[in-house]
Amino acid sequence: MSNQNQQAERIVFSVSELNLSVRTLLEGEFPLIWVEGEISNLSQPSSGHIYFTLKDSTAQVSCAMFRGRNQFLRFTPENGQQVLIRARVSLYEARGNYQLIAEHMEEAGAGALQRAFDELKAKLAAEGLFDDDLKLPIPELPERIGIITSATGAAIRDVLSVLQRRFPAIPVLVYPVPVQGNEAAPAIVNTLKLAAKRKDCDVLLLVRGGGSLEDLQAFNEEIVARAIVDCDIPVICGVGHEVDITIADFAADVRAPTPSAAAELISPDQESYQQTFAWYQQRLGQLMLEKIRRFKEQLDWLQKRLKQQHPLSYLQQQAQHLDDLQQRMITAWQYAFKNFQSQFQYNLSRLTLNTPEHQIETGQQAIYNLVQRLRRATQQTVASKKQALGGLSRTLQAISPLETLSRGYAIATNENGQTITDARQVKINDQITIQVYKGVLISRIEKTLKS
Repeated sequence: MSNQNQQAERIVFSVSELNLSVRTLLEGEFPLIWVEGEISNLSQPSSGHIYFTLKDSTAQVSCAMFRGRNQFLRFTPENGQQVLIRARVSLYEARGNYQLIAEHMEEAGAGALQRAFDELKAKLAAEGLFDDDLKLPIPELPERIGIITSATGAAIRDVLSVLQRRFPAIPVLVYPVPVQGNEAAPAIVNTLKLAAKRKDCDVLLLVRGGGSLEDLQAFNEEIVARAIVDCDIPVICGVGHEVDITIADFAADVRAPTPSAAAELISPDQESYQQTFAWYQQRLGQLMLEKIRRFKEQLDWLQKRLKQQHPLSYLQQQAQHLDDLQQRMITAWQYAFKNFQSQFQYNLSRLTLNTPEHQIETGQQAIYNLVQRLRRATQQTVASKKQALGGLSRTLQAISPLETLSRGYAIATNENGQTITDARQVKINDQITIQVYKGVLISRIEKTLKS
């Protein structure tokens, strides 16, 4: 019975089921991973797939890279080559072999450097170190060019040759630094700081010749990029060949494809300047000739004016002017004399009219006229006032209380002198006063009748 239960509880896998389960477990447990190792047992059948073993000093693992992925390879894999792959962990079910399925492959040394390059580029770009707002303008005609490079490399010879050919008048200051190895990046940083402090140049060329990615590593260092951005002198970077791109190229104010191109970029063409100077020289000659012509015309005009203003001519003009003044003076004197005579006659007539006798006679006549006017005015005023007084007297007589009393009416007042107009104003035995036309009556109330 016990044996039967044990047999019933057994879970039996086929080999295919087991390998499928293991494969599913491996592929689900591990994401895409990076693995570095040396290629061995490389085979490339007609199917286009690549099969190889990736090994290090103590272990190895089988790998496969299918045709859909290996067509993007930038190199041809070879046995003994150190590579870096991005792969999925899997299992080849037919043989039960654990393996890696490669999705991407790159050379190990260059690949690591390229990955570090991409990461640093993305980091510095996110910080804004490559923004155009930070770029300094390059001088059109530098007063002195500073060159930061190896003193013995080909780059310095190429740059000096170009500068000598294009514009030898610009002075050059060389800052010798190592451009390869562990000491290169710190030396470049210190030289950039020194140049910015000394202010000996108004533009800097950071250059070196071509090489592998490892050879150019100093120009892909973060400290070099930050030193370029912090430098307050414009920096032109010309590193390697035209296809070589470094972090320093992005950080620099201007990127040149080669050292020679950097020298051409910063140095004006002396032939163009000579042509410009020749044009200015020709233009200056034309302007000078035009100026001389104008001065000659002005000199001729001044000579003519000088002849016109010769002392003899001036004396003749002054003599004529003197005659004119004399004639004007005679005319003015005659006019003034006539005017004086007219004024004298006018004043004489006024004086005759204003003698005392004439004034007294005029005054007496004026007084007589005023007396007559006053007499007439007085008579008119008195007659007018008499007429007005008569009218007022008649009006007063018509409205006088005495006139009313003469017709038999009377005015009664109480003891307080108030006029009595209502019987209710008095009581029995009150004494009242009655004004008649002629005389006053003192009465006492014996009875009142209310109307």
